[in-house]
Amino acid sequence: MSDYRLELRNVSKSFGEVQSLRNVNFQVGQNEVVGLLGDNGAGKSTLIKIITGYHRPDSGELFFNGEKVENLTVPKARALGVETVYQERALAEQQSLWRNIFIGRELRTRLGFLDVKKMREETNRLMLESMGFTSAAVSPDSIIGTFSGGEKQGVAIVRALYFEAELIILDEPTMGLALKETHKLLDFVRQIKKAGKSAIFIDHNVFHVYEVADRVVVLDRGSVAGEFMTKDITLNDLMHKMYLVAQTGSLEEPVEEMIGDEAE
Repeated sequence: MSDYRLELRNVSKSFGEVQSLRNVNFQVGQNEVVGLLGDNGAGKSTLIKIITGYHRPDSGELFFNGEKVENLTVPKARALGVETVYQERALAEQQSLWRNIFIGRELRTRLGFLDVKKMREETNRLMLESMGFTSAAVSPDSIIGTFSGGEKQGVAIVRALYFEAELIILDEPTMGLALKETHKLLDFVRQIKKAGKSAIFIDHNVFHVYEVADRVVVLDRGSVAGEFMTKDITLNDLMHKMYLVAQTGSLEEPVEEMIGDEAE
């Protein structure tokens, strides 16, 4: 087993004259949460679309669990265990909880009929064991549209884990969530690690990423500007590094010109 669940080596991607990624090296370890940070236009979306098979890189190599993958497509990425939880949550608002858990991957009986009883039972188990729904007001037949934002994100994450996702990509999952719901969402992210899986956590909010990520990778104008283990850097120092990148494109402190007389 490779140390990395995912590895990108020298990946580049252009759209016309715009170079979105430049020789990007990016890894996600086994059972690791990696925070992906960067301003708009840094290349985060392009990187994720390459990992999920929506785009093919112009150059570079992709590896999953140490095996090189050629011509990655969306179905192939999903077969490799890549699942994405988008900020819009991609749930059927008017459908029940159990239908949302199994949508597109319904359980069937030996005769090929939908096994509704089994899907309801599995949903009830997930509610108690993974989602933290203990209120009698919530059942497998509850309509998703009545859930809070954090609960909806949790449903999407638990669904991915149920179908044995190896790498879960969280695309701005805290956007639009209240403080209480954000904390609930971050708890779901921690469950990904407890399940022995990996995640890429993309968010504009450094506070949220720092709280759950093992490592943070900073993108700037298509290149990796730096990466840090969260255990080795304070939140304030990380924020300062992000500021430097945004202002100068570098992690290095700018050299201040001497004012006044030079020393003889």
